[in-house]
Amino acid sequence: MRFLITFAAAAALGAAAVVAAPAQKPDRQEKSRIAYEKLLAGKTPGKPQDCIDTRWTRPQLTAYDGKLLYRVSRRLVYVTETGGGCEAVARGDTIITRQFQTQLCRGDIARTVNLPAGIPSGSCAMGQFVPYRSQ
Repeated sequence: MRFLITFAAAAALGAAAVVAAPAQKPDRQEKSRIAYEKLLAGKTPGKPQDCIDTRWTRPQLTAYDGKLLYRVSRRLVYVTETGGGCEAVARGDTIITRQFQTQLCRGDIARTVNLPAGIPSGSCAMGQFVPYRSQ
């Protein structure tokens, strides 16, 4: 009987703790989704391209859910489906591509590396590049 009373009291305290717990912060995946939607907000997708010119641009790179986003300017963002493997870019790893020309093309392989540790963290193949432009 004493065990039953102790168990009931512990259960009541546990339930009160769950109800009183503060709302949790969004996790990394939720933050990535919000950043992805914000980056593409107000932009319309264009015709997919097999290659993008990298000669004159220094794009800002972001990763989200198997996609790489190349922000060329405030008005232009390219999105390419990779099929996964390069998600480590979202947590700060560096992406390395081998280009034999001034373009990054569909089918090119990219590797991700944690530079401070010097450890490879993934690889992926580029898909078609869909331009998203502001009006």
